[in-house]
Amino acid sequence: MSKETVAVKAQKVEEVTEQLNKSVSAIVVDYRGLTVEQVTDLRKQLRDAGVKMEVIKNKIMVRAAEKAGYADMNDVFAGPTAVAFSEEDPVAPAKILANFAKTADALQLKGGMVEGKVATLEEIQEYATMPSREELLATIANLLQAPVRNVAYAVKAIAEKGDEDAA
Repeated sequence: MSKETVAVKAQKVEEVTEQLNKSVSAIVVDYRGLTVEQVTDLRKQLRDAGVKMEVIKNKIMVRAAEKAGYADMNDVFAGPTAVAFSEEDPVAPAKILANFAKTADALQLKGGMVEGKVATLEEIQEYATMPSREELLATIANLLQAPVRNVAYAVKAIAEKGDEDAA
C-alpha cells in the first residue's frame, strides 16, 4: 500500500472518530438488499431529522471506534455497514431505522452507541419505541397547562353562573 493511500485512510479514521465523538448516537445497520429507491427514501427521512447516514468500511469503523472509546462495538462491523450519526436527538436514528426496517426487511439493525454508551440491539429497539424529545416536551407542556386550564374553566363557569343569577 502506498503512503498516499495510508494517509487517506488515516484521515478517514480521524474524520469518523471525530464524528463518533460529537454524535449523541450512532446506529449501525446492514443495508444489503435495499433498492436504490428505498435507500434514497431512508436517507431523506434521516436527513429531515438531522441524522447523517454514511457507508463506511469496516476496518475504518473498527479503528475509529477504538480511538473514540467504543471498542465494544467492533463485533457489529461485519458485512456491508452503514452508520447513522445524530448530533442532536439520540433517539431519532433508532426510531427512523426501526420503523423503516418494519417495511423493508432487508434493513437490519446491528447495534451502535447512544449517549456515550455502547448499545445492544435490544437497547436500540427500546430507544426506537421511546417518544422523541419533542413529544416529551409537548407532553410536559400539556401537563403543566392542565391545572391552569382547569382553573380558567372553573372561573368561567362561576362567572357564567353569576350572570345567570343576576338575570
